[in-house]
Amino acid sequence: MSRLVIVTGGAKGIGLEVVSRFVALGDDVIALGRDATALAALEGARGIVCDISSETEVAAVLDDLPVDVLVNNAGISEAAPLHRTTLESWNRQLAVNATGAFLCTRAVIGGMRRRGRGAIITVASTAGRVGAPYTAAYTASKHAAVGLMRAAASELAGTGVTANAVCPTFVDTEMTERSVERIVASTGRSAQDSVQALADTSPLGRLLTAAEVAASVVWLASPEAASINGQTLILDGGGVQA
Repeated sequence: MSRLVIVTGGAKGIGLEVVSRFVALGDDVIALGRDATALAALEGARGIVCDISSETEVAAVLDDLPVDVLVNNAGISEAAPLHRTTLESWNRQLAVNATGAFLCTRAVIGGMRRRGRGAIITVASTAGRVGAPYTAAYTASKHAAVGLMRAAASELAGTGVTANAVCPTFVDTEMTERSVERIVASTGRSAQDSVQALADTSPLGRLLTAAEVAASVVWLASPEAASINGQTLILDGGGVQA
Protein backbone atom coordinates (compact mmCIF):
# COMPACT_ATOMS: atom_id res chain seq x y z
CA MET A 1 0.00 0.00 0.00
CA SER A 2 1.35 3.40 -1.00
CA ARG A 3 2.15 5.72 1.89
CA LEU A 4 2.07 9.50 2.03
CA VAL A 5 5.59 10.57 2.95
CA ILE A 6 6.68 14.10 3.88
CA VAL A 7 10.39 14.94 3.73
CA THR A 8 11.52 18.35 4.91
CA GLY A 9 14.60 19.71 3.21
CA GLY A 10 13.78 17.18 0.53
CA ALA A 11 15.32 18.78 -2.56
CA LYS A 12 19.00 18.47 -1.70
CA GLY A 13 21.56 16.32 0.08
CA ILE A 14 20.26 13.67 2.45
CA GLY A 15 16.69 14.76 1.88
CA LEU A 16 16.92 14.26 -1.87
CA GLU A 17 18.28 10.74 -1.37
CA VAL A 18 15.49 9.98 1.11
CA VAL A 19 12.89 11.24 -1.35
CA SER A 20 14.35 9.11 -4.15
CA ARG A 21 14.25 5.96 -2.03
CA PHE A 22 10.65 6.41 -0.95
CA VAL A 23 9.65 7.17 -4.56
CA ALA A 24 11.37 3.95 -5.65
CA LEU A 25 9.23 2.06 -3.12
CA GLY A 26 6.09 3.43 -4.79
CA ASP A 27 5.18 5.89 -2.06
CA ASP A 28 3.49 9.25 -2.62
CA VAL A 29 6.22 11.68 -1.59
CA ILE A 30 6.03 15.40 -0.88
CA ALA A 31 9.27 17.30 -0.39
CA LEU A 32 9.23 20.57 1.53
CA GLY A 33 11.92 23.20 1.17
CA ARG A 34 12.70 26.82 0.37
CA ASP A 35 14.49 26.41 -2.98
CA ALA A 36 11.68 26.53 -5.55
CA THR A 37 14.01 25.67 -8.43
CA ALA A 38 15.38 22.55 -6.73
CA LEU A 39 11.90 21.45 -5.69
CA ALA A 40 10.61 21.84 -9.25
CA ALA A 41 13.40 19.57 -10.51
CA LEU A 42 12.36 16.60 -8.36
CA GLU A 43 11.43 13.43 -10.21
CA GLY A 44 8.52 11.32 -9.00
CA ALA A 45 7.77 13.57 -6.02
CA ARG A 46 5.84 16.76 -5.42
CA GLY A 47 7.75 19.78 -4.20
CA ILE A 48 6.14 22.44 -2.03
CA VAL A 49 7.85 25.64 -0.96
CA CYS A 50 7.50 25.84 2.82
CA ASP A 51 9.50 27.52 5.56
CA ILE A 52 9.24 24.91 8.30
CA SER A 53 10.12 27.46 10.96
CA SER A 54 6.84 29.26 10.15
CA GLU A 55 3.84 27.99 12.11
CA THR A 56 1.48 29.43 9.51
CA GLU A 57 3.21 27.84 6.52
CA VAL A 58 3.54 24.44 8.15
CA ALA A 59 -0.12 24.42 9.14
CA ALA A 60 -1.20 25.43 5.64
CA VAL A 61 0.67 22.49 4.11
CA LEU A 62 0.34 19.70 6.66
CA ASP A 63 -2.74 20.15 8.82
CA ASP A 64 -5.18 18.34 6.52
CA LEU A 65 -2.84 15.70 5.06
CA PRO A 66 -3.10 12.02 6.15
CA VAL A 67 0.66 11.66 6.58
CA ASP A 68 2.03 8.14 7.07
CA VAL A 69 5.72 9.01 7.32
CA LEU A 70 7.32 12.29 8.37
CA VAL A 71 11.04 12.77 7.89
CA ASN A 72 12.31 15.83 9.77
CA ASN A 73 15.41 16.31 7.66
CA ALA A 74 15.76 20.06 7.06
CA GLY A 75 18.72 21.55 8.86
CA ILE A 76 21.27 24.32 8.82
CA SER A 77 24.70 24.64 10.40
CA GLU A 78 26.85 27.61 11.34
CA ALA A 79 30.10 27.53 13.28
CA ALA A 80 31.65 29.97 15.75
CA PRO A 81 33.24 29.89 19.19
CA LEU A 82 30.55 30.17 21.85
CA HIS A 83 31.64 33.65 22.93
CA ARG A 84 31.32 34.84 19.32
CA THR A 85 28.02 33.12 18.53
CA THR A 86 25.46 35.79 17.78
CA LEU A 87 21.89 35.64 19.00
CA GLU A 88 20.78 35.80 15.36
CA SER A 89 22.80 32.68 14.51
CA TRP A 90 21.53 30.90 17.64
CA ASN A 91 17.92 31.70 16.82
CA ARG A 92 18.32 30.80 13.15
CA GLN A 93 19.66 27.32 13.88
CA LEU A 94 17.15 26.61 16.64
CA ALA A 95 14.32 27.78 14.37
CA VAL A 96 15.09 25.33 11.58
CA ASN A 97 16.67 22.39 13.38
CA ALA A 98 14.43 22.26 16.45
CA THR A 99 11.34 24.43 16.01
CA GLY A 100 10.85 23.19 12.46
CA ALA A 101 10.88 19.58 13.63
CA PHE A 102 8.45 20.50 16.41
CA LEU A 103 5.98 22.25 14.11
CA CYS A 104 5.97 19.45 11.55
CA THR A 105 5.71 16.73 14.20
CA ARG A 106 2.89 18.55 15.94
CA ALA A 107 1.02 18.90 12.66
CA VAL A 108 1.00 15.17 11.85
CA ILE A 109 1.07 13.37 15.18
CA GLY A 110 -2.64 13.67 15.94
CA GLY A 111 -3.71 12.12 12.64
CA MET A 112 -1.19 9.32 13.00
CA ARG A 113 -2.54 8.48 16.44
CA ARG A 114 -6.12 8.44 15.20
CA ARG A 115 -5.23 6.13 12.31
CA GLY A 116 -3.08 3.91 14.53
CA ARG A 117 -0.09 3.92 12.23
CA GLY A 118 2.81 6.10 11.20
CA ALA A 119 6.50 6.80 11.57
CA ILE A 120 8.35 9.99 12.43
CA ILE A 121 12.07 9.97 11.72
CA THR A 122 14.27 12.93 12.63
CA VAL A 123 17.61 13.37 10.92
CA ALA A 124 19.66 14.74 13.80
CA SER A 125 23.44 14.40 14.10
CA THR A 126 26.11 13.01 16.36
CA ALA A 127 25.97 16.60 17.63
CA GLY A 128 22.62 15.57 19.08
CA ARG A 129 24.46 13.16 21.40
CA VAL A 130 27.80 14.82 22.17
CA GLY A 131 29.24 18.32 22.15
CA ALA A 132 31.96 19.69 19.91
CA PRO A 133 33.86 22.99 19.83
CA TYR A 134 32.47 25.90 17.80
CA THR A 135 29.02 24.32 17.42
CA ALA A 136 27.09 25.62 20.43
CA ALA A 137 23.93 26.60 18.56
CA TYR A 138 24.00 23.62 16.22
CA THR A 139 24.65 21.16 19.03
CA ALA A 140 21.93 22.68 21.20
CA SER A 141 19.45 22.54 18.33
CA LYS A 142 20.22 18.91 17.54
CA HIS A 143 20.01 17.93 21.22
CA ALA A 144 16.61 19.64 21.22
CA ALA A 145 15.53 17.68 18.14
CA VAL A 146 16.55 14.40 19.79
CA GLY A 147 14.75 15.38 22.99
CA LEU A 148 11.62 16.20 21.01
CA MET A 149 11.77 12.80 19.37
CA ARG A 150 12.04 11.06 22.73
CA ALA A 151 9.11 13.00 24.17
CA ALA A 152 7.01 12.16 21.11
CA ALA A 153 7.98 8.50 21.36
CA SER A 154 6.89 8.37 24.99
CA GLU A 155 3.48 9.75 24.05
CA LEU A 156 3.17 7.39 21.09
CA ALA A 157 4.17 4.17 22.83
CA GLY A 158 1.60 1.48 22.13
CA THR A 159 -0.31 3.48 19.50
CA GLY A 160 1.18 1.90 16.37
CA VAL A 161 3.13 5.09 15.67
CA THR A 162 6.88 5.38 16.22
CA ALA A 163 9.35 8.25 16.57
CA ASN A 164 13.07 7.73 16.13
CA ALA A 165 16.17 9.63 15.04
CA VAL A 166 19.26 8.97 13.00
CA CYS A 167 22.45 10.71 14.10
CA PRO A 168 25.05 10.74 11.35
CA THR A 169 28.55 12.11 11.51
CA PHE A 170 29.70 14.41 8.70
CA VAL A 171 28.00 13.53 5.41
CA ASP A 172 29.21 14.28 1.89
CA THR A 173 26.66 17.01 1.15
CA GLU A 174 26.52 20.73 0.40
CA MET A 175 26.25 21.46 4.13
CA THR A 176 29.58 19.77 4.75
CA GLU A 177 31.08 21.58 1.78
CA ARG A 178 30.17 24.84 3.49
CA SER A 179 31.82 23.58 6.68
CA VAL A 180 34.96 22.83 4.68
CA GLU A 181 34.90 26.35 3.24
CA ARG A 182 34.73 27.79 6.75
CA ILE A 183 37.69 25.68 7.88
CA VAL A 184 39.73 26.76 4.86
CA ALA A 185 38.91 30.42 5.48
CA SER A 186 39.68 30.33 9.20
CA THR A 187 42.74 28.06 9.26
CA GLY A 188 44.37 28.35 5.85
CA ARG A 189 44.29 24.57 5.40
CA SER A 190 43.70 23.14 1.96
CA ALA A 191 40.24 21.90 1.09
CA GLN A 192 41.53 18.32 1.00
CA ASP A 193 43.07 18.61 4.46
CA SER A 194 39.91 20.21 5.78
CA VAL A 195 37.75 17.37 4.46
CA GLN A 196 40.11 14.87 6.06
CA ALA A 197 39.94 16.73 9.37
CA LEU A 198 36.17 16.25 9.37
CA ALA A 199 36.48 12.64 8.26
CA ASP A 200 38.93 11.92 11.08
CA THR A 201 36.34 12.86 13.71
CA SER A 202 34.87 9.35 13.37
CA PRO A 203 36.44 5.87 13.24
CA LEU A 204 35.22 5.55 9.65
CA GLY A 205 37.96 7.88 8.51
CA ARG A 206 35.70 9.15 5.73
CA LEU A 207 32.55 11.13 5.20
CA LEU A 208 29.26 9.27 5.19
CA THR A 209 27.26 9.17 1.99
CA ALA A 210 23.73 10.52 1.79
CA ALA A 211 22.69 7.04 0.65
CA GLU A 212 23.87 5.51 3.93
CA VAL A 213 21.77 7.93 5.95
CA ALA A 214 18.74 7.53 3.68
CA ALA A 215 18.88 3.75 3.98
CA SER A 216 18.59 4.04 7.76
CA VAL A 217 15.70 6.49 7.48
CA VAL A 218 13.75 4.28 5.09
CA TRP A 219 14.33 1.22 7.29
CA LEU A 220 13.05 3.01 10.40
CA ALA A 221 9.87 3.78 8.45
CA SER A 222 9.42 0.15 7.40
CA PRO A 223 7.14 -2.47 9.00
CA GLU A 224 10.27 -4.39 10.03
CA ALA A 225 11.17 -1.52 12.39
CA ALA A 226 7.73 -1.27 14.00
CA SER A 227 9.07 -2.35 17.41
CA ILE A 228 11.69 0.42 17.49
CA ASN A 229 10.56 3.61 19.23
CA GLY A 230 12.37 6.45 20.97
CA GLN A 231 15.81 5.44 19.71
CA THR A 232 18.76 7.26 18.17
CA LEU A 233 20.61 5.33 15.50
CA ILE A 234 24.17 6.68 15.45
CA LEU A 235 25.96 6.49 12.11
CA ASP A 236 29.63 7.12 12.72
CA GLY A 237 31.43 3.77 12.76
CA GLY A 238 31.45 3.40 16.53
CA GLY A 239 32.86 6.68 17.80
CA VAL A 240 29.77 7.45 19.86
CA GLN A 241 28.39 4.32 21.50
CA ALA A 242 24.99 4.20 23.17
